[in-house]
Amino acid sequence: MSEEKENPVIGLSFILIPVILLIVGLFIYPYPDVTEYQESMLQIPMFLGLFLLFFGFILDKQKSGKIFKILGWIVFAFFWATQPTMLYLSEGGDTFNAAVCVIGVFVLCYLAYHEYLSYIRVESISCLNWIAGASFLAGIIYFGIERSALSPWLIDRVAEQSAWVLNIFTGTAAVDGEAILIDGHYAVTIIFACTAIQSMVIFVGMIGALPKIGFKRRIIGLMITVLPVYFLNLFRNAMVAFLVGRNIMDFNLAHNILSKAGSLIALVVLLFIVVKIIPEVFDEIINLTDLYKRNGPIERFIKKLFRFQKSEEKL
Repeated sequence: MSEEKENPVIGLSFILIPVILLIVGLFIYPYPDVTEYQESMLQIPMFLGLFLLFFGFILDKQKSGKIFKILGWIVFAFFWATQPTMLYLSEGGDTFNAAVCVIGVFVLCYLAYHEYLSYIRVESISCLNWIAGASFLAGIIYFGIERSALSPWLIDRVAEQSAWVLNIFTGTAAVDGEAILIDGHYAVTIIFACTAIQSMVIFVGMIGALPKIGFKRRIIGLMITVLPVYFLNLFRNAMVAFLVGRNIMDFNLAHNILSKAGSLIALVVLLFIVVKIIPEVFDEIINLTDLYKRNGPIERFIKKLFRFQKSEEKL
């Protein structure tokens, strides 16, 4: 279908939607002043968004599949629009995670916008369906564990194992519930985010949502990503506990900057290893980065804006 039949107003509205979602999210979820009722109600857009993406994933060849994914991305973006303040305050002023969350809301709405283009143009874009399926798999596993009895059990095991790793080098670490102590003094408390589940499910989603790869390559891909992430995370927790417990660094520098930089490098290295074994992952990622070439209303608006700015500079 020709671009002339696309409604530019609807297309450009996808720029405003994430801004509106972030403003609304800030008001309806004013962390930390939230009630249990607010916490429980927030699960509705979270799981609803994921299941809408799932239905869109399996119905991709039909127009209804595109509608499910448009709604799924927007509803899921609404959930994340409530989280920046929580991510910032709950992890000791974590600017990085809060900023990534805000950017993520815009990215999710941009994916919804491209599903809108696919609906209008009657197209089926492989990478769009892949990212929808990957997000469902990763999200349903992550939030399913986080909101079940597995969460406190996993936190306790990670705290114990992180202290064990630290004791290999120092011999002075102990565990008190979810807290790691050094020389009898509190160092850090392990929370669900410290289990590295979020990093592991990213790889599970990316590999699991690929439509045409063999079982053997899936298993190998998961083995060389999930297991290293888990064990590297134990060393990361031990390092943060040591640096903070021995007053070498404050928590913000050790956890929010140093350890996050190390985690990012490790994930990038593992991703390079994965694409050697499963190059289809790389193909889908590259295709996602090329979405702007579809030249929809947003892209055309941005091009006109830049041309206008350049013409003003010449004047």
